[in-house]
Amino acid sequence: MSVTVTQIQQYIEANPSAMPGQVASELQVSEFTVASALPAEQVALVPLSQKDNLLADLPSWGTMTTIVSASGSIFEFKGAFPKGKYAHGYYNLITKGDGLHGHLKLDDISAIALISKPFRGTESHSINFFGAQGEVVFKVYLGRDKKRQLLPEQVVRFMALRESSTVAA
Repeated sequence: MSVTVTQIQQYIEANPSAMPGQVASELQVSEFTVASALPAEQVALVPLSQKDNLLADLPSWGTMTTIVSASGSIFEFKGAFPKGKYAHGYYNLITKGDGLHGHLKLDDISAIALISKPFRGTESHSINFFGAQGEVVFKVYLGRDKKRQLLPEQVVRFMALRESSTVAA
């Protein structure tokens, strides 16, 4: 089944609360294909040449939620995104003690999208890292305070990153 951008956009318009992953599953396309079809006010692509700068900057943003999906399961980590360094073909996340650990195969990242789309009726912003097949490798959502409000300083940083992104979706 070949799905056009127009069909994806029509689906999104008819189902405004559907998240890109849901749309991708329903239409049997990659999540990146769906993200690319979002309205311009909901998506911006970060040039891949900026991924190292972005990953180096994220630890200074404070508490966020990092999400990894695998085979229908969703893993979430709330906390600061860790610093990292390259070694042995990976970007190794450096965490002393408790926290998010891991090894990112950044050579396989094909796109980075900033997505601003309400989630369950609430303002939401995320940084999405996509693999070669258009699948989400991981996402980093902006943090929230105890009243479930987005952290304003993170929103400012996200919007500045969005404004500085030069790749069209």
